Amino acid sequence: MSNERQLKNRIKYILIIPVILALILLGFEIFVNGIGSKVGMVSLSMLVIYIIVVVIIYLRMLPAISRIMVDYSLEQGKIQKELIKELELPYAILDMSGHILWANNIFHDVVGISRNTRIRKSIDSYFSQLTPDIIGDGNDIETSIEYSDRQYRVSIKRVDMSKVFDENGVETKDDDIVLVVYLFDETELRRYKQETMDQKLYAGLIYLDNYDEVMDSLEDVKHSILTALIERKINMYLGNIDAIVKHTENDKYFFVFRQKFMQTLRDDRFSLLDEVKNINVGNDISMTLSIGIGADTDASTGSFMNAYDNARTAIGMAMGRGGDQAAVKLGDQVTYYGGKSAGTEKNTRVKARVKAQAFEELLLSKEKVIIMAHKRPDADAFGSAIGIYRMVTSLGKKAYIVINEVTEAIRPVYKTFMVGNAYENVFLTSNQAVTEVNQNTVVVVCDVNRPSMTECEELLSLVPTVVVFDHHRQTNEAITGATLSYIEPFASSACEMIAEMYQYISRNPKLKSQEADAMYAGILIDTDNFLTKTGVRTFEAASYLRKSGADITRVRKMFRSSMTEMKERAQGISNASIYMDHFVLSYVVPDPESNDAPTVAVAKTANELLNVDNITASFVVTEADDGMLYVSARSIGDVNVQIIMERFNGGGHSNIAGAQLKGKKKEEFFEELKDVLKDMSERGEI
Repeated sequence: MSNERQLKNRIKYILIIPVILALILLGFEIFVNGIGSKVGMVSLSMLVIYIIVVVIIYLRMLPAISRIMVDYSLEQGKIQKELIKELELPYAILDMSGHILWANNIFHDVVGISRNTRIRKSIDSYFSQLTPDIIGDGNDIETSIEYSDRQYRVSIKRVDMSKVFDENGVETKDDDIVLVVYLFDETELRRYKQETMDQKLYAGLIYLDNYDEVMDSLEDVKHSILTALIERKINMYLGNIDAIVKHTENDKYFFVFRQKFMQTLRDDRFSLLDEVKNINVGNDISMTLSIGIGADTDASTGSFMNAYDNARTAIGMAMGRGGDQAAVKLGDQVTYYGGKSAGTEKNTRVKARVKAQAFEELLLSKEKVIIMAHKRPDADAFGSAIGIYRMVTSLGKKAYIVINEVTEAIRPVYKTFMVGNAYENVFLTSNQAVTEVNQNTVVVVCDVNRPSMTECEELLSLVPTVVVFDHHRQTNEAITGATLSYIEPFASSACEMIAEMYQYISRNPKLKSQEADAMYAGILIDTDNFLTKTGVRTFEAASYLRKSGADITRVRKMFRSSMTEMKERAQGISNASIYMDHFVLSYVVPDPESNDAPTVAVAKTANELLNVDNITASFVVTEADDGMLYVSARSIGDVNVQIIMERFNGGGHSNIAGAQLKGKKKEEFFEELKDVLKDMSERGEI
């Protein structure tokens, strides 16, 4: 409308020019008349004729010009409306409630309404994602929707119509706002992008977890048969996803495949794990393998080197969790598949010897060592810390142990170290430990590999040298950048690992009897009196500790249950209920007058419930005064309780695991647990 007004003004300027010229001629006539009357009369006659002609033109042409202007405006509006109506971009005008006021032809085609039919519905009648709450929030909107198998990018703009009304002298209202909707069909664009992404290369690694152990248990003549069968299974499986496979070592494979087949592997849940495990040519031990897959998620680089690095990290995490599983690392996100088996104990001690010697060499150039385990330490955490302390001091280095809280789980054995002054100033709090560190300090973490669970996470960032000794299966949260890391998920306890390392330290460190007691207690508690997760090396470590002065009777007396604890355990057993025939769920109400840690009773109750016939896993909880819900999970057989507890941000071992949940009630947890157990059972994950 403003353009039309400008055009009218220009026409007025053109029409006023003759008037100006007439005035100029009139002045000229006066001047000429002063020179001569005859010439003046002639020029006056011409001026009169000119004025008459101009007046006639004004009287006749002005209405015609106005009509032309009106016709032009109408035609211009029709043309613009027709152009918008025939625009190939779906376009609609809405009121603030989302009601469609007008839409062009292609918009009618998109929603399946005849072009001659006026749309009288709201926009959310066709596009459910575009609710009144979304479109009426007062801001321009950019979003994506799917409609009739097409993908659209939706742009919604606010238009203030009051400006248009003001220009035309129309009275405005407070709600003269309309919404203009544009639909950009991006179906083909997204398809092309997806096709490009589908061609992206993923790197994969396959390691046979227990190759040496299986081959040692098999006759030599059958070695080649087993190897050929395994390689055939791997090649056939990866051939289904059009992968290139390279057998790099006896127990290692490398493969490359395209991204579009990744979902196939996810849906199949890496059945290769079970296929290889079921191969039997007379071997007493089943062969298991670990799979690591990585990709570079940075679209700007798409580096295959980064993909390979992620695959290496993934295979390390899969093996660090006990093997027999697949780990997929896409950027910072890691997903695990499998891991149902508890893993096979490795008979070789090469790893223990190598780690012990590396640890000894590392200490020789350092000034002091600070040792810490996990928060609320248990017998294994305390025993392994004591074992490392003696190992370090035997090499002539200062050592300290960080303990912020002496829990009931360690109090019996801790009290033995408070007699006399031999261990004076050995135990520090977190605040004290922070003041002791310098750049020549080693921080040793034992019985935990999660930074947030350590006694003092700050220490990890204060020193350049960190050492980790742990027997728990790794989770996504792990201590990174450790100078030396010894993660052995096949070990029964951290104390077992440290006891093995003692035998490979060149200085031959000697444990005191109370130190041997502490380490023996760690093994005893973590194995539930040598009933769970024990192997040949567990008993050999216990034998070494016995020779070092550990007294079985003395240790058992330390950890006898109180009458209160026995009552709590009996209560937990009476509260038990069976779910899906094989799982038992229960809870313990802690005695308010008891000094025992809330986790002690639930752990012992969970162990006790495994004695029930036909039960494969037990889950016991307790609600503590600090608002935490403590969960203890135990299993016997093939059920991996660690992957179950990981659903609740917990962790542990395949048959011993737990979780700590803030602000969750036991009823709510049991409902979630039942859903998890049902889902994982249906998927074949447990």
